[in-house]
Parts: sequence; structure tokens; C-alpha cells
Amino acid sequence: MLLVSLILSVVLTLEDAIKIALSENVSVKVADMEIERSEYAKKGTYAALFPQIDGSAAFQRTIEKQVMYMDNGGGGLASMLGDTMMEYLAPLYAQHPGIPFPPSSSETPKEESSSNGGISVGRWNTWTMGLTASMPIVNAQLWESMKISAQDVELAVEKARSSRLSMVTQVKNAYYSVLLAKEAFAVYKSVYNNALENFNLIKQKYDAQKVSDLELARSAANLASVVPTLYESEYNIQIAMWQLKAVMGVDLEMEMEVSGRLEDYAGAMGTLFLEEDLNLDANSSLRQLAIQAEQLASAIKVQQFACLPSLAVAFSYNYNAMANDFKFSEYNWTPYSYVGLSLNIPIFAGGRRSSNIKVAKIQAAELAMQRAETERQLKISIRQSINSMETAMKSYDSANSALGLAKKAFDITNESYLVGRSTLTDLNDAQLTLVQTRLSVCQSIFSYLSAKSGLEQALGIDYQEQ
Repeated sequence: MLLVSLILSVVLTLEDAIKIALSENVSVKVADMEIERSEYAKKGTYAALFPQIDGSAAFQRTIEKQVMYMDNGGGGLASMLGDTMMEYLAPLYAQHPGIPFPPSSSETPKEESSSNGGISVGRWNTWTMGLTASMPIVNAQLWESMKISAQDVELAVEKARSSRLSMVTQVKNAYYSVLLAKEAFAVYKSVYNNALENFNLIKQKYDAQKVSDLELARSAANLASVVPTLYESEYNIQIAMWQLKAVMGVDLEMEMEVSGRLEDYAGAMGTLFLEEDLNLDANSSLRQLAIQAEQLASAIKVQQFACLPSLAVAFSYNYNAMANDFKFSEYNWTPYSYVGLSLNIPIFAGGRRSSNIKVAKIQAAELAMQRAETERQLKISIRQSINSMETAMKSYDSANSALGLAKKAFDITNESYLVGRSTLTDLNDAQLTLVQTRLSVCQSIFSYLSAKSGLEQALGIDYQEQ
């Protein structure tokens, strides 16, 4: 960012104005932020290649426990464990005569074999915590989508370049408009000074009773008619300066002046672009369309790769605890973990994938037609700019040649008027011709510079390259 002291300088060159605009213009700042946003989006897409690790914790309070029913030819503990297991448990029961030994399944009455009773399963509190991780191993759709993210960054960079090209063109045209307004004010100022000088001379002659009242009235009317044009031209300078400040992105109340005159750029009017230079390889609009075409080609592949299988690896490690109280120090935490592969094979999606492929192909065809039309319009714009430059050169040569003759005619008419050989009407006509010629010279230079700026933007010529 340039120093504020540069903005507050009394005189600015065209290069200074462009440099300030490159650092202060809002559209340029937004374009740079868009590049940064695309970079972060690209990093977010590439993050899908790395393992995704998540931690989790859960608490579950049982309201009603699940009940288990056993229909195994008998009821009670003996029916669940079986007679063989009960034989091994008989010595333990013998050591504790207070505990009744359960009957065997053979001793259980048949009518009790299908007991309606059940066993409650689980505990009231369940705690779970752990880590899960997953990572894609084979995923063609994901790999292709990463190309689109990289192309998004490239597109953002090209859009930022387009904003700079447009901004430079706007600064140039605004700067040239200020110079044109200043030239017009200088011309009308000289007209006013001549009219004022003539009025003073006629007033002196009138006071000496050498001219009539009509001559004095015509001289005063001539002077009065110039004043509104002078004020308007002065106001046009202020309007042009406001436009320049707005494009530069600075405060409209800052005091600034521009250096140079339009005639300083007249020396470069003889330069025209060669035919081999009029190519659209660097045009920003066509570059953006080319990048978008690449994105659509990648989008078609993404939809096609959606039909391919994908492989991923998954890992999980959890700790579980179940209890009927909240005595955490006495909890028995048991681990549970696994690692595995997951293969996903798309089979049928109701025609959604094929429809997406057709949509992407239609968009690619539309973009191709749009690119051809844009290229056609740009070629027309280039030809118009070339013709405008040639016309401006011819107008400048003609007006510049006529300017010398108009100056000479005005000087002769003015001298003749002073000695009484010409009328005020003749002097006004000569002065009007001189004013129109001066303005034609300035206007032809401005037209050439404006057409050249538009041509440079269409050709994608960067300010740094110039």
C-alpha cells in the first residue's frame, strides 16, 4: 500500500494514479480476497486425502431394561446352563447348604418348561468414549474433484487480473478526462480574457466617444455569453477529478492535481499495433472461459467416476463401562477396537449419475458456444478500436494543421478590429473558429488515448508489461 503522503501530493502523474488505484481500489482488494478464499477452499479439499480423526463420548441412562426369554426345554437356571454344567456346580452348592440347589431340567415339570418369566439384561448407566479414524485409499471421484479446486484458484487469479486490467483502463480514461476538461477550461479562459480585453478597449473608446452604444452593447453581450461556458468548464474539471478519485479509491475531499497536458501524448499517436500483435491469447475473458471449460471437463469425469468402486480404511478404539451407580472410581472400563476396509460399489441410483453426466456435457457445449461468441465480439471491438485510433490520428493531423491557420486568422482579424477595419462579428467568427479548432485537437488526442486503452484491455496487456 502506498503512503498517504503520496495521495496528498499536489501533483499526480498517470503512473502515480495507477499505482494508488492498484493498492486502494475496492474491486482489486475484493479480487485479492477472492484468491485467498479459493486457496483456503483448495486446502480444505485436499484435506480429504488425510485421515479424518474424531473423538466421541456418550452417556446412556436405561429407563426400562431389556428382558431375555429362554425357551430351551426347561425353566430357571438349570434350563439355561444345562444338566451337565449343574453337575460341576453341585459341589459349590454343597459347601453352602443355605442356598437351595436348582432342580435339573428333567425334574422340571413340563408345564413349567415354557415359563412366562424372563431375565433383565444390562445395567442402568452406560458410558462410552473413544476415537474413530477413516481415510480413503481408492477414490477416483475425489481425486478428480481436487483438480476442480485447483482450477478454482486459477480462475480467481485470472479474475483478479481482469479486475486490474479494467481498473487500469478506468484510471487512464478518468485521467485523460481530467486533462481534457483542463484543456477545455484553458481554451474558454483565453476566450474570456480576449472578450474582457476587447470590452475594456471598447469601453475606453466609448468613453472617448469614438464608438457607438451598439458597439459597446455587443461587446458586453459577447463577454457575458462566455461566462456561463467558463463556469461550466471549470465545474467539469471538478467532476472529472471526482471520477478519478473514485476510481482510485481515495477520499473525494483530498486535494489532488494531475500533471501534464493532452498534447504531451500526441507524440505517441503515430504508433499503431501490428497485425501479429492483435491476438487474443492474453485476453482475460477468454482465459476465464478456457479455465471454466477445463472445470466442466473435470466435472464430467467426476460424474463418470461416481460409477467406480471406492475403497476406504476405518479404525475405531472405544472404552465402555456399565454400572448401576455413579461411583466412577469403581467402574470397570473395557476396551473395544477394530480396523477394517470398506468397499463401496455403486450399482443403481435411479439414473441420477447418467443424468448428471448429460447435464455437465450440455453445460460444456453451452460454454463452447459462449466462448466462440465472446471471441467474435472481441474481434469486432478490436477492429472498432483500431478504426477509432486511425480516425483520431487523421482528425488530429487535420485539426493541428487548421490550428495554425485559425490562430493566424484570429490575430489578423483582431488587429484589423483594433484599427477599425473589421467588425466585432468578424472577430467573433475568427475566435469561434480558433476555439473549435483547439477543442478538436484536444478531442482527437483524447479519442485516440481512450481507444488505445480499450484496445490494450481487450488484448490483455498488463500495466507492468507496458
